[in-house]
Amino acid sequence: MIKIYSDSVTGNINIEDENGTQFPNTLKAIIDDPADSFFSIENTITEEFIFFNLDYTEYVDENENPWGVSGIDACNNLNAIFTFSGNNLIPPTITSNSTINSVEGNEINYQLTSDYGVSFFWDGLPSDLQPKSEDIRKLIGGSNLAVGVYNFNAIAKNYVGEDSLSITLNVNNPPYSNTKSIQFNNQDWLGGDASLLSDVLGRTGNGSGSSDAWTFSVFFKGSTATQAQTILYFGDSDGSNGGTIHLTQVNNSGNKSLRFRYGSSNNRIQVQTTQGSITPNVWHHILVSYDGGTTGSSSGDISDYYSRFKIFVDGVEPLRNNTNNNFGYSASVDADNFRVGRYTSGNYMRNGSKVDELAIWDSDQSANISDIYNSGVPFDYLTLTDKPKHWWRMGDGDTYPNIEDNGTEANCTFQMINMAVSDIVNDVP
Repeated sequence: MIKIYSDSVTGNINIEDENGTQFPNTLKAIIDDPADSFFSIENTITEEFIFFNLDYTEYVDENENPWGVSGIDACNNLNAIFTFSGNNLIPPTITSNSTINSVEGNEINYQLTSDYGVSFFWDGLPSDLQPKSEDIRKLIGGSNLAVGVYNFNAIAKNYVGEDSLSITLNVNNPPYSNTKSIQFNNQDWLGGDASLLSDVLGRTGNGSGSSDAWTFSVFFKGSTATQAQTILYFGDSDGSNGGTIHLTQVNNSGNKSLRFRYGSSNNRIQVQTTQGSITPNVWHHILVSYDGGTTGSSSGDISDYYSRFKIFVDGVEPLRNNTNNNFGYSASVDADNFRVGRYTSGNYMRNGSKVDELAIWDSDQSANISDIYNSGVPFDYLTLTDKPKHWWRMGDGDTYPNIEDNGTEANCTFQMINMAVSDIVNDVP
C-alpha cells in the first residue's frame, strides 16, 4: 500500500510506503492502456519511475481509500493533485516561522513548511533536538535544553534551487508555581559552599558601605519546640571568636521571637524581636537587611551600629530589643560555613519546622520590602528590578538531595544533610 496525498499545510505531495515518507513535487501518473488496472508514477525531472506498474488499489489517500475505481480513474485523480508548480521549475520558499518559543522541560514540536520544497535539511541543531526519522521536516525533542537562546538553520531544496531560514529557539523559564518547601526535624540541615557567597554575605573589615550590604528573605514556619532553632547561619567556623550571621527562632515562656546576631559570641550586635512576634505552625515572611556600614568598636556609636540592620516580619518592622557585647563587631566575616537549620554545632530546627523561598541580595533591599513581601504571596523573584544573586526554591524544581540555586549567580547548591526525599513536602505559604 502506497499512501499519496497533498499536505494541507505545505501544499507538497507526500508519499508514504514501507521506506518512509518522500516529498517529490514533480510527478506524473502514466497508464499504458485505459483498460488496465495497473499504472506507474514517474518523477518528471529525473525521468525515473518511483513506482512501476502497480495495481490501482495499491495507491491510497491519507485515509487509506483508493484513488479511484479503476486504473484510469485513479491515474487521472492523482494527476489532478500532481499538477503542481514544481513542474514549472520554481525554486522553493520556506514559509514556516523563524522563531520557536518553548519552556524548559517541554517537548518541542516544530514543522518546517515551504512552497515547492522537495528535500529538506537542518544545520546546527541543538544536541537535544532532532528531525523525525519518518518526516525530516518535523523537529522533536528539546526537553533537556537549558534556558537560553539557540540558533540553527533550515534548508529546503528542489530541482532548480533552494531556500534557507535562520531559526531562533527561545527556551524560557517555566511559569512560576510554588508547591514545595523543606521540612526539618532535629539533626536535619542544609549545607552550601560558603565561599560562593563570600562577596555577598562576607566582608573583610568593619563595613565599608554599600559594597558590604546584603539582604536575605525567607518564608519560615517554626515549631513549638522550646530549643533555639537556627534558621540561617553564615560565617566563621569559630563562632566564639569569628564573625557570623545568625538568625534564630527563640523561646521565652512559650512565646516565640526572632534573634539576629552579627559578629562573634564575644563581640556582636544583637537584634531581637519582641515576644510573640512569631507564631508557631504559621508561615511568616522574614527579611533581614544590612546597609554595609560600620558595626562596632565605639560605645558612642552603638546606636549607629544597631541602625545598620533591619528586620521585617510579614512586611513590617516589629518592636525589637537591641543589645551588644563589647560595643559590636568590627572585624571580618569569613566564608567558612553556610547553613540552613544548623549553627556551628547544635541549634537545629525541630519538630517539622519548614523553610521556603530563601533569597539573598548583595545590596540593602529594605526599601523594597513591600515588593519582596508581596502581601505574603511567593512569586518569581527574577521578575524584580533588583534580582537576588541567590535564590533557593526549596523543593520546586529540585531533585533530592540537591536544592538548586535559581538566582542570577545560580552557582550554590544546598545539600540536604540527614534528610530524606520525604522532607520535600507540599506545605507552602
